[in-house]
Amino acid sequence: MKNSNKQILGWCFYDFANSSFTTIVVTFIYSAFFADYIAGDSALGQIYWGNAVTLCAIIIAFLSPIMGAIADQGGYRKTFLLYWTIICIVFTFLLYFPLKGDIFLALFIFIIANVAFEMGCVFCNSYVPILTNNTNAGKISGFGYSFGYLGGLLALTLGLVTIALPETPMFGISKDIGQNYRSMNLLVAIWFLVFSIPTFLWIEKDTKKNKINSDLIKNSFNQIKNTFTDIRKYKNTVRFLIARLFYNDALITIFSFGGIIANGVYGFGLEKMLIFGIILGVAAGVGSFIMGYIDDYIGPKKMIQISNFLLLIATIIVVFVNNETFFWIAGILVGFASGPNQSSSRSLMSKLCPKDKENEFFGFFAFSGKITAFLGPFLLAQVTMLSLKYFNVSSVTAQRYGVSVVLILLIIGSINLHFVKEAESR
Repeated sequence: MKNSNKQILGWCFYDFANSSFTTIVVTFIYSAFFADYIAGDSALGQIYWGNAVTLCAIIIAFLSPIMGAIADQGGYRKTFLLYWTIICIVFTFLLYFPLKGDIFLALFIFIIANVAFEMGCVFCNSYVPILTNNTNAGKISGFGYSFGYLGGLLALTLGLVTIALPETPMFGISKDIGQNYRSMNLLVAIWFLVFSIPTFLWIEKDTKKNKINSDLIKNSFNQIKNTFTDIRKYKNTVRFLIARLFYNDALITIFSFGGIIANGVYGFGLEKMLIFGIILGVAAGVGSFIMGYIDDYIGPKKMIQISNFLLLIATIIVVFVNNETFFWIAGILVGFASGPNQSSSRSLMSKLCPKDKENEFFGFFAFSGKITAFLGPFLLAQVTMLSLKYFNVSSVTAQRYGVSVVLILLIIGSINLHFVKEAESR
């Protein structure tokens, strides 16, 4: 299966398709719409959103290694990818319906959609060591992410020119009761559905080894147990996963609250928010594409550290410099660094992943990205709330204070990554 250009392109199309979800729903549009309109208060909405993201992380941390082990035991990688994709698309579509005040309905639908999205990523990522070799993993992983950011950018632009900005939106959509905002979810669902089709047409079919039954599930749990028991064999992989616990949590927190901060702190309206998203998407795509090639020369570990440093600078700007121009600079830095951070993490994992345990270990990869992923959003929400309650600061200042938790997570993650040996386990 390695180096099949058609299969690699099909795999990349999944990033192209699903990035519309992270760009529009999680980061720029729906999160801000939820906080400002559905919750009715940006700071309060930030707290609610943070708690929802926290719950998502807990669910994903529990599910990902289990589902990965079942996929390995039964040969269900593509099947599970399809099922989780369908669930994400359906519940993204349903995000259209919650109206002002429907806080818990909106969060319930979002949690299911987001969990399904992340579970799809588990199985998408598990193809990396199968489709690549040790000399091109960085390039191909980077290309996937750059193609993904292109998809998110195009989806956002399409929403901008057809739904969000026109005085009279197309397709009979109104601006009443936030219909133009809510309709962006319909766009995401359709986009994800259409552009994921090449993935399922071109990626090789599953070679099913066992039917899903009680014995398969039992064996899958035994596989997970054995992996934990024999974890000493993979000390270097564990070091990497621990490092990723923290720096990826920082990235999740940035993505989850970027739109809310832009709206609540700097007063970005829809038009400016979309322009901001487009610029960040371009920066992320360029960063992923260029740094993917560099990754194969300097190694993914160094690339991750460089991206962590850039993210650290961006976070310092947001926390300590209350200036819109500098916020734009910080946003561009985040965009440029986030792509290489994720793609190089994926390529490093592909090198450290034991052969024939791709799904399980990429399940642990997702696990490492989520087991503490509640921490960043939770702490951000708590710092925001405590700042409002005890420090008697404005809502704007409280939101900026909340972002400071990202600094701590990035520093801890970078220190732990320093001790990872970039060795090949395969």
